[in-house]
Order: sequence, then structure tokens, then C-alpha cells
Amino acid sequence: MAERINTRTLLQMKQRGEKITCLTAYDFSMAKLIDEAGVDIILVGDSLGQVVLGYETTLPVTMDDMLHHVKAVVRGVNRAMVVADMPFMSFQSGPQQALENAARFVKEAGAVTSKVVAGKPLTEALTIAVKLEGPVVEAIERIVGAGIPVMGHLGMQPMSAALYGGPRVHGREEAEAERILREAEAVEKAGVFAIVLEKVPASLAERITKMVSVPTIGIGAGPHCDGQVLVSYDMLGLYGLRLKHVKEYAHFFDEAMAAFKAYIEEVKTGKFPGPEHSS
Repeated sequence: MAERINTRTLLQMKQRGEKITCLTAYDFSMAKLIDEAGVDIILVGDSLGQVVLGYETTLPVTMDDMLHHVKAVVRGVNRAMVVADMPFMSFQSGPQQALENAARFVKEAGAVTSKVVAGKPLTEALTIAVKLEGPVVEAIERIVGAGIPVMGHLGMQPMSAALYGGPRVHGREEAEAERILREAEAVEKAGVFAIVLEKVPASLAERITKMVSVPTIGIGAGPHCDGQVLVSYDMLGLYGLRLKHVKEYAHFFDEAMAAFKAYIEEVKTGKFPGPEHSS
């Protein structure tokens, strides 16, 4: 019987050297596919602002947007841990605001208790956690203190990318690398169960991974992290971007475009629907 993934599971995976897998999902169907494939963590990222809602950045994404999509994802998941991004300005005003918004994910999106895996009921609740960008130690402590798991996120932080002139690798200079190391120590002490490291040099990611006791999840951070995360639309070749840190495991954009054009041509010429598609 497949066991639900929780914070203890992930820590045990790090301790025995088993890599952790994480992909994004924003809807029921994709979440169901990813979960059945065996991915360990499903991240409902605020990247939905760009790949689903069509915004230029993640900044316009609201708590209501996130809750809508987290609810849909949770309905499709049996095994994986679900992690919800805390969107821009949902936690920056202070620890109390952070706690209240984190609690909304658990209370409003976490009402799933009667899942079945391999024909057997799962009695353990699905784990829903939240992810916060940056070394927001007091907010992390407040949320963890209320019993809600928190994933940290260091290195390149999309919400504040404008401060640094746009997305870039962080930690190439020794002073910046030391700052990120201190931040990793601080968020671990605050109680995070894992840390996403985005766009940091592989050597720095390796140092952090060896230094902290909690799992590290890399994106554009080399092979030494305890796990990896990708945006599912990117790795499926669906969004149309070509990013250095992404390996495309499929080319859905090209396949979907060909299918759409074939459909248009067959409808226009009367080939579809045929007798086999008609009542």
C-alpha cells in the first residue's frame, strides 16, 4: 500500500540518500496524473500566474487565486504532499498575517480525509504545507508554531527579482553566498521541513545541503540537492519557454498545435465527425 508523503517521509529520504521529486500542478487532472506517476511533492506554485492566468509575473496572484487552484489539486491527490505557495503580500506584512493566510490553505483546501490507495483506505490526513520566499523567520516560526508545515525558499526569489534587475543566479560572490548560508541556517532553526534553492551555484547548493538537516529541493541549483522541482508545463514542453535549468521530457506544445490544426482542417473539410462519431 502506498503511504502518504509527509514531513517525516521526506526527512527519512534525505537521511538514506533517496532523491525527492517535486512538480507543479494547478488543476485536478494534472495533479491526478502527477500523483499517480509517483511524484513525492506537488507544488501549487504562484507560477500559475504566468502559465495559467497569463500574467507577466507572479505578483498579481492573490490568495483567492491560490485557494481556488489548491482546492482543485487536493481533489486529485492521494499520495503526494501538497505545498501551496504563499503569494505576494500574503505574508510580508507580518507574522500574524502570514499565519492567518497559511491557515486558510489548511482550513479551506485541506478537507480531504477519505482517500483510497491500492484499494485500501488511507487514514492519515493528506499533508498540506505552505512555502514562503525569503528569510522571513518570524513568519515561519508563527506558522510552524500553529502546526502548519512550512517549506523555505532561498536564492533567487521571483517576488523580489525586480530589486536585483530581474532573474539571475544568486550566490556567485562569496559575500552573497555567505548571506544565503546564514539564511539557510536561520530558516532551518525557525522550523522549515525543507528548503527550495533556486538559481544558486551548484557548489553553494551542495554546501547548504550538507550543512542543514532538512531536505533541500533545487531548481537551477545543480545535482547535489536532496531533490529537484520543475514547473510541469516547462518539463512537458507545453509553455513554450526554453530555460537552461529545464529538461524537456516531452514536446506537448508541438503535439498540441498539430492536433489543433488537424481538428480545424477536418471540421472545415467535413471529415469530422464521421459515422463512428455520430449517434
